[in-house]
Amino acid sequence: MREPRLILGIGELLWDIVANGGAAPSGDAPAPSLTLGGAPANFTVMAGRLGNHAAILSRIGRDELGRQAVNRLDPLPVDTSLLEVDPAHETGRVTVSFVHGEPEYTIHQPAAWDFLELSDEWVKMAERADVICFGTLAQRAAESRQTIQTFAAETPASCIRIFDVNLRAPFFSGEVLQESLELATVVKMNVAETPVVLNLLGLAPGEESPRGHLDAKALRSSAERLLDEFPSLDLVAITRGSHGSLLVKREEWHEHPGFPTKVADPIGAGDAFTAAMAHYLLRGANLATLNEAGNRWGAWLASQPGAMPELPEAFRSAVSAAIERIA
Repeated sequence: MREPRLILGIGELLWDIVANGGAAPSGDAPAPSLTLGGAPANFTVMAGRLGNHAAILSRIGRDELGRQAVNRLDPLPVDTSLLEVDPAHETGRVTVSFVHGEPEYTIHQPAAWDFLELSDEWVKMAERADVICFGTLAQRAAESRQTIQTFAAETPASCIRIFDVNLRAPFFSGEVLQESLELATVVKMNVAETPVVLNLLGLAPGEESPRGHLDAKALRSSAERLLDEFPSLDLVAITRGSHGSLLVKREEWHEHPGFPTKVADPIGAGDAFTAAMAHYLLRGANLATLNEAGNRWGAWLASQPGAMPELPEAFRSAVSAAIERIA
């Protein structure tokens, strides 16, 4: 039997502190809920659930939230042996509020994950990696930025290097986007991020629709601009929430309409999409299968509370079988 493929998520591990609406009978505001997350961590958990050897490379504080993070991850199919513990900085926290149903984030700093260190153990994992996933947020501090970019450069030529654009103001810049895209073989972003990325790179995006988003033709044109500009890129993935996604390669492209979903919590849905895409990229799947897998798992995640909800084995098998029928 083949060994599970090695998939690594490097970057932030943090607690989302979500304010609960309404008020308690006493009139007091209800206590906020704590949900473990961070895009690389969400990605890694989903990748592990799909049957891969998935490891999270991040840094937590020597504090109660750090201990709770490890306890939350322990029952999940994710390797936490490479987590670093920072003696001086706190475990990451993000305050989440919702405006018109969309999450807005207050990302506290500094956090332990701003100080990632490239250990010998991390380098050895990089040299064995089949897939790595990294984003923009964890590169907000110079130390972690250097660590992440050096880590990506240490991976073998065969490694799928996914740059997951997760723009969180003010923690991104054209320089970070440029450097990250030069290292990546796959870039994934959402429809709102696409024109921002193109503008920061000095690549004029297509015409925007009246609602402020690029239309399908302009999205495809934007993806093609990125493929032209960055020779190492093989695939551009643009997610459109409930409207599905667009995948573009140099010689082909594919659109998926998405799945109707009653959204319970949108946090982490994009990370589930990315993990599913990575899983099937390793199996040589075509664009239609990649899109089906990403949208099915993204829709399921959005229908659940939290970014790491329980996943019954029977349901996992049923979704995998549905994806295989597309393949």
